Order: sequence, then structure tokens, then C-alpha cells
Amino acid sequence: MKAILLFTHALSPLHPGTGQGTGVIDLPIAREVATGIPYLPGSSLKGVLRDRCRQEKSADCNKLFGPETGNITDSNSHAGAIQFTDQLLLLLPIRSLSGTFAWATSPFVLQRLKRTLEYLGVKKDGLNIPDPGKGEAFVATGTKLSLRIGQTDQVILEDLDFTAVSNTPTTEWANWLGQRIFPEDAPNTGWRKRLTEKICILHDDRFAFLLETATEVIARNVLDDDNKTSKNLWYEEALPSETILAGLITAQPVGTNGMNRDTALKDVITLTTGLIQLGGNATVGRGLCRLVAVPTGG
Repeated sequence: MKAILLFTHALSPLHPGTGQGTGVIDLPIAREVATGIPYLPGSSLKGVLRDRCRQEKSADCNKLFGPETGNITDSNSHAGAIQFTDQLLLLLPIRSLSGTFAWATSPFVLQRLKRTLEYLGVKKDGLNIPDPGKGEAFVATGTKLSLRIGQTDQVILEDLDFTAVSNTPTTEWANWLGQRIFPEDAPNTGWRKRLTEKICILHDDRFAFLLETATEVIARNVLDDDNKTSKNLWYEEALPSETILAGLITAQPVGTNGMNRDTALKDVITLTTGLIQLGGNATVGRGLCRLVAVPTGG
């Protein structure tokens, strides 16, 4: 299997919606049932990249993505050459008393990513899984999140306080992720260093709590044209700006699409360049993202 490790970096609030909600929030974001971890469905990413391919008038759109629903016949029925996994949350921006915000993650999230890398044969020397206690926040060398309070260094996220622990595994994860998410080109100058300053690994339970409480909830309204009274007030959830997600694009040509795997991945990497809009509410500025495609070999 040939694959691309794909990172999605939200430059504005991202709303990968699920339709109508049953709780206080009318339009919640998509979450895994068992873990509660937010994700962007692979079908959403596939649809946006297919549309970009179509706009560029590529003759290989059907080979890459498969024939569009409604245009499938016996003569052209085949699967696309590329397959998309869901983009799972990797780093969640959390308000911090020091350093503006933290890029928070957890051992479970990192272990999942490491497992994926192992299946793909990616070199991952030194990427050990940290194990912070419930009252600890693991940070990298050079962090901006730590505050000296009394006799201890602390990290304060939202209304939670943690003991700051700087260690090698967190620094190694920061370096590994920074090199891939923020290539040293003009738009990303300095961001690799910022990731090292802001990364924070929390206990799985503490991170799960923040996944429920630290997302963005936006109130929207429809006003009556004549008297400007409210006609429809609703609340929608979004992943905050600077959220980073990760997933895979694989190439495994099936049936009669007739496309080489290397060619398929090269073409889809081209489609991921530049800014792209993902999720809902594009007309009010939601979902402006940058994609970073990292070939993995295999």
C-alpha cells in the first residue's frame, strides 16, 4: 500500500457537522462515538478535492475519485484509485494563561498516530509515548506555557492548572511534528518554533474533558427584515482556529481504473496545495484550511 500522511491545519473555525443535534448545541461537530474525539469525515475531504480536480479540468478525475454518483454505468463502474481516511484531531488549541494558547494532545492520540506510522513503515526513532499524571502537563524544552507559581512551574489551561514537566519525549514529538506540519517556507516561517513552545501533552482523562468544553460554540441568528426581531436563534459548534488534524490518503487501484499508484498519489498531492475550504458555513468564513501532504513510502 502506498500512502500519504495528511495534516489539516485550520486557519479559521472548522465545522465538520453532523446535522441536527439533540443537546443544547443545535449543530454539533462530528465525533467518534467511543472516544468523543472530533474528526473531519474522509468523504468531506474527498468531495472538496474532487471539486478542485474538476475545476482544474483534469482528465483523470474519474480515475482518481471514481465516477460520480448518478453517472455510473456498467462500462465505467470502478472504484477510485485513492482512498481517504477520516482526519482525526491531533492538536487542539486551548486558552493558556501563558503563551496565549497551548496545542494540547494526549498519549492515546499520539499512540494512535504512532500505530499508523508503524503500519506504514515510517521511521520514528525516539517517538516514545509519554505518560503524564492527571495533574501534570508535559511540555517541550523552551516552552512558553509554563508559569512560576510559588515553588512550582505550572501550566494553566482554561480553568485547569497542571504541574509543568519538561521532558525529552515531548520535545521529540514537537520536533517530529513541526518538521512535517510546518515546512520552512514563507507562510510558515517561525511556526515550527511556535509548535515547540506551545505543545502540551495531557492525561487522557483531562484531554477528554477539554474536548467537550474547549471547542468553539457560536450563536447565530436570523432577523426579521421589517422589525429586526429574532426569527431563529441557534448554536453551532466548531473546532477553533489553529486546530490540527491528521489522517491518510492511500493509493490502491481497484478494478479497471487503470491508474498507477505513484501517479495517483502525485496527482492528489498537487490537489492539496494552496488554501482550501472544508466543512460547513463557507460563506461566513468557516473552514479555511491548509493541507500538508507527507509521502510515507511503503
